[in-house]
Amino acid sequence: MTGLAYVIAGSEATGGAGIQADLKTFQQLGAFGLGTITCIVSFDPGNDWAHRFVPIEPQVIADQIEAATSCYDLDTVKIGMLGTPATIDTVAAALQRQPWRHVVLDPVLICKGQEPGAALDTDKALTAQILPLATVITPNRFEAMTLAGMDAIDTVDDLAEAARRIRELGPRYVVVKGGVELPGPDAVDVLYDGTDTIVHSDPKIGENRVSGAGCTFAAAITAELAKGATVPDAVEIARRMVRAGIEQRVSGHTPFAAIRTVSPGA
Repeated sequence: MTGLAYVIAGSEATGGAGIQADLKTFQQLGAFGLGTITCIVSFDPGNDWAHRFVPIEPQVIADQIEAATSCYDLDTVKIGMLGTPATIDTVAAALQRQPWRHVVLDPVLICKGQEPGAALDTDKALTAQILPLATVITPNRFEAMTLAGMDAIDTVDDLAEAARRIRELGPRYVVVKGGVELPGPDAVDVLYDGTDTIVHSDPKIGENRVSGAGCTFAAAITAELAKGATVPDAVEIARRMVRAGIEQRVSGHTPFAAIRTVSPGA
């Protein structure tokens, strides 16, 4: 099963994250990928590599979604950075116009480059309108604390508790990513389906986050689900792909490295 993998997300100009990373991941895993751009994010090298954020007009987003869903029988979609309540309204309305076999949500809660008040409005809209539609949600440690209403996530038990709380918000599966930010020698992810808790653990590769790892992880899950995999199998392949990509990460003039899009286990 080749699979049609669709993504609705932002553009990130350096190529390590965003829709650029998503489409490369789809291609690497043998899925046919297509995408709708919701915003443009450009790092600012003159301002300590801060984010410059420009939203796409809602009607332009709607037009892109109309074209993609009219051209193909799409049933598997990844949702990445949306960025504004207006964008979330547009995407939520479009998603509800047809049935989806799988919706994978990478919950970019704080849109860097926005004022705190606008970011909070975006977080609330995403949680209310998009999160309940998700088959799988893949929050990192900070996003999981926000969604679960927890002050800290410092242990594997905390990851599991956050996953249980987040699942009560509507998604069928929750993958909470401890990554390098969880104390200890291992990068730990917890998958929860409402009944079973599966803990994935591997030794950390360095102590710093790698740009695009979260995007690639969710995109890999999306590609595998589009091809017919189960959620646990898709998560396992995504973990292997991200690990390989971090091992072969790309360094540039930025203070952070970018994940390289490679086959799982490469």
